[in-house]
Amino acid sequence: MIRKFLRVIAGYAIFVATSLALFKLSGQDPHSDPTTFFIILTAIYGMLFSFFSRLVTQLIARTKNLKINFVLAFIIAGFAAFSFIKTAGNHWTQILAIFIFAPVSILGGLFYNKRYK
Repeated sequence: MIRKFLRVIAGYAIFVATSLALFKLSGQDPHSDPTTFFIILTAIYGMLFSFFSRLVTQLIARTKNLKINFVLAFIIAGFAAFSFIKTAGNHWTQILAIFIFAPVSILGGLFYNKRYK
């Protein structure tokens, strides 16, 4: 049980750390009005690292099912929904997380299973 919990934490940590790095390095406030270019860049960047984080999680888990990936997608969407409700300003990052990054995270595990199992 502890190992499964740690796998979930590892996958989420990759996703969060890379997201924070993007905003820190770019100087963009995630709750301010972004340019269209930055939204597209963030969407591509987020999809890549969401996919990668779940690929790594699936690699650590070494399981054929996607339960862990669904849990991680739920956590991403859940924290984004909570942030959507509790924060002021523009909510474009939360919308991307709920509707793009969370579903793409499941694809990382699916890709791993199709490729390596």
